[in-house]
Amino acid sequence: MTDHGPTPESPHRPDPPSHPDPWTASTDGLGTVPDWLRHPQPDAEPSAADRRRIWLSQHSVKLLGGAAALLLLTFFGLVGTAGYRAFQRWGEPSAAYPTISAPPGEQAVTSASPPPAAGPFDGTPAAAFPEGAAGIALPAAKRTGPFTEKQVAAALAKVRKALVTARLDRSFMTAKDPERLIRQLAPDDRANIRADFISGAFANYATRLGPEARLTKHQPRVKGRVTYRATRDKDGIRVLEVITNFVWVYAFQTTSPNPDDGVVLVHDTVVWQVPHQNDVRANSNGLWLWEADAYVVNVDCAALDKGVLELEAGMPALSGPVDTEDPDAAYDPDHTLDVADPC
Repeated sequence: MTDHGPTPESPHRPDPPSHPDPWTASTDGLGTVPDWLRHPQPDAEPSAADRRRIWLSQHSVKLLGGAAALLLLTFFGLVGTAGYRAFQRWGEPSAAYPTISAPPGEQAVTSASPPPAAGPFDGTPAAAFPEGAAGIALPAAKRTGPFTEKQVAAALAKVRKALVTARLDRSFMTAKDPERLIRQLAPDDRANIRADFISGAFANYATRLGPEARLTKHQPRVKGRVTYRATRDKDGIRVLEVITNFVWVYAFQTTSPNPDDGVVLVHDTVVWQVPHQNDVRANSNGLWLWEADAYVVNVDCAALDKGVLELEAGMPALSGPVDTEDPDAAYDPDHTLDVADPC
C-alpha cells in the first residue's frame, strides 16, 4: 500500500471511547445487553442506538445510530516486490509489539496440527496454522453461573457455526444475500446486522470478497482462541458471553511471482452474547453479535471502505502496524488490535 499513513512518532488514533476499553474493563464484562431486552415493547423493533456498531468511511471511525462505543477497523500493507521472506532477511531489527491479555473465563486455543507446508503460505507464520475450521477449538462446556452444561454447549456450537459461515464459507463470501449468517442470530438482532451489510460496516466480523477478488484452492489458515463466561448487564440480565479472537489468513490469486504477495490476513475479536431465556422475550432469545474489532493486512483501501476484501492494486508496501515491527507480529492472535491506519 502507498506509504502516506501516519508515522510511528505521530500515529493517527481514534478519539477515546466514551466507555472503557472492553479488553481492560472491570469484571462488568464486554458490552451490555440493551435495556429493551429486559423491558421490551412488543411491537417495537430495536433501534440502531441499542447496538454499538462500526462504520468505516474515508478512513475514520463513526458511530451508527448514536452508539456509545467507538471500535476501530484498521488496515495496513505487508509485502513488497522482494517478497515476505526477503524482507525478513534484510529488514531492520524488529521492535516489540503491544499485546492483549486473554479475557477471564473458560477458554480453548487452536491445537490442531497444520498440514504440510505448501503453496502461498510457505515462509509465513500461517504455514504452521491449521486449515479452515480445524483451527477453531472450543473449550469444554461446563455449568457456568445460571447456564447449564447443555446451554453452554449449545451456545458454543452456535458461535462456531457463525464463525465458519462468516469467515470460511466461500459461498457466503461471494453471495449477494448475507442471510446465511443473519438467520443464525436472534430475531431481534437481525435488523441490526442487515443494516451493517447494507452500509458496508460488517468487515470486523464477516469476510466478503470484492468483484475482482478470487481465492486460490487452498483453505484459509486459522489460529486463535474461544473464551466464555457468565456475566450480567447493568440491568441485571444474565448473559453467557463468548469472546472469539482469531487470525484468518487467505490466499488470493495473484499474478505476482511471489505467491505470498497474495496472502491477506484478518485479525478480529468478536463478542457474542446469549441472554438467559428467562430474562428476555422469545424474539431476543438466541445468539447476539455484540461487539467486533479487527485489522486486516495487504488489502485495497477503497475496497475495504465498502467492507469487501481485494488485494491492494499495484505494489504492496513494506510495513507492519508500525514501520519497525516484524511483519510476523501481525499473525499473533495476542497482537493488540489498536493499530494505526496508514491509508
